[in-house]
Amino acid sequence: MDTRNEIREFLTSRRAKITPEQAGLQTYGAGSRRVPGLRREEVALLAGVSVDYYTGLERGNAGGVSETVLEALARALQLDEAERAHLFDLARAASTTSPTRRRPAPRRVRPGVQRMLDAMTGAPANVRNGRMDILAANRLGYALYSEMFAGPRRPVNSARFAFLDRRATAFFVDWERVADDAVAVLRSEAGRNPYDRDLSDLIGELSTQSEHFRVRWAKHDVRYHETGVKRLHHPVVGDLSLTYETMTLAADSGLTMFAYTAEPGSRSEEALNLLASWTATLHPTELANVTDRA
Repeated sequence: MDTRNEIREFLTSRRAKITPEQAGLQTYGAGSRRVPGLRREEVALLAGVSVDYYTGLERGNAGGVSETVLEALARALQLDEAERAHLFDLARAASTTSPTRRRPAPRRVRPGVQRMLDAMTGAPANVRNGRMDILAANRLGYALYSEMFAGPRRPVNSARFAFLDRRATAFFVDWERVADDAVAVLRSEAGRNPYDRDLSDLIGELSTQSEHFRVRWAKHDVRYHETGVKRLHHPVVGDLSLTYETMTLAADSGLTMFAYTAEPGSRSEEALNLLASWTATLHPTELANVTDRA
């Protein structure tokens, strides 16, 4: 990842989203403005830095920038928590004199983590890394995402499935939102770990093969993916609306557990129970067709 270019495009995209009115600035002759959102001098004013200094930052010269200035920029651009963290990650990468590669995330989960997944018999659950690879799941988790595991490629990657598998638009009821979230998650991960070769390869693959991905990647949106509602159309039990919660695995840097539940008494709870019953009837060798490739 070209850090200078990332900083430039991220700052440019963020100031384009904030109007002078939203920033509390008075404007005159607004019809003659040639740029959407704020001008550079307006961001500099709001952040309390010189125009030349901010212009240098927007050109990617962020080496040595102080936390105080970054905080001021975050306030001026009205960044949310994920955007603020991304700005700090980019500045940290720009300030590093030599590339420091983080320890790669584990490619497999520990036996204790797998036992914890298996003990969650009533809720689908899986473990993912920051690249959105699904590294492990419980029995119901494999059943819920059986469409993803239908292909031979491992590890299964939910972003690759969303953009490159023709079944994704039918499986994800809210495909547009899923696609937006996937790109925003990968963009955040790229800021945290810009020298992850596997991540760069994935982004390159998606960029060359999916226009939908390219358009979203160019927006420089970032987002946390910690809780929410996932609406799926499962080929066996039909429509499901599930709430997901996440838990970071403290002992396994970069790994996160996702668990899904349905509203009590809802149609989705009935469908989830039906899915659990269907999964229980599968012969171990049938389930192995999914789990052995995971």
